Amino acid sequence: MKKLLIGLVLIIVALSPIYAVSGFAVTYGETTYGNSDWKNSVNNYFQSHTSQNISDANSKVITASEVNEISQNITGKTYPSSQIYSCAMVDLSYSNGIKIIVDTSKINVVTPKMYENALESSGITNGYVVVTSPTTASGEAALAGVFKSYEIAVGTPIPDQAKEAATAELYTETQIVNETGQNADNIADLFDKIKTEVQKQNLEDPSQIKIIVINMANSANINLTDEQAQQIANAISNSQKAQGSLTDFKNQLKNVTQQATDASGILNQIMNYLQGIFDYLKGLLGQ
Repeated sequence: MKKLLIGLVLIIVALSPIYAVSGFAVTYGETTYGNSDWKNSVNNYFQSHTSQNISDANSKVITASEVNEISQNITGKTYPSSQIYSCAMVDLSYSNGIKIIVDTSKINVVTPKMYENALESSGITNGYVVVTSPTTASGEAALAGVFKSYEIAVGTPIPDQAKEAATAELYTETQIVNETGQNADNIADLFDKIKTEVQKQNLEDPSQIKIIVINMANSANINLTDEQAQQIANAISNSQKAQGSLTDFKNQLKNVTQQATDASGILNQIMNYLQGIFDYLKGLLGQ
């Protein structure tokens, strides 16, 4: 009987990685990855926010050159390899839209809503995302890691046009927050509402989008200069123009998400079934 119990445990252990790994990825900033203490702290944070085993995740190190490839032409910022701290985890088995957790004790500028806006502009509207860092960081550079986590989980690259547009949008949001003194989520909500209306009207012309920006900002009692309104209009225009490049990625994301969700459900059923047998046999042994 004890051998049977051991066999059931081994079956559970063997099945777990088969069904749990699909659509599950982690990226580490190269500075963090090179410091074992920092990497461990990040893994512990991720593990505390998932029921999956972090060691089963597909992983990749994000380098400064990868971050700078996108950021330098948009934000004007470049980062040395000693300053790539942020890390991200993506799990596509999450079936209730998109959920983003940001470690606010470390990420001090970019909010979950800001990441959600940027991801939406990249064709991403589902998945469970966790962002952290071993030390204080703005979170802007972390977007590169989130993108890479999705690319690893999905198995298909996000087009550069879409990544650049989303990065520019995130950067514009943080700039508007800094310049207006508004709450970050208020600005993120403004961007979300503007994008929804722009998508509804299927607009790409910055001059037309600017009118919507001004009207919605006034309705939200957010004072923008003409230059700020134009910056927002330009960023959203570029995001709109990038949508046509995302067809293949969005189709693959949909397929992998369905597979990951189905696999998670199958694993839970198997685990529950085996747990029932285990409890029954354990009861017999106890007698």
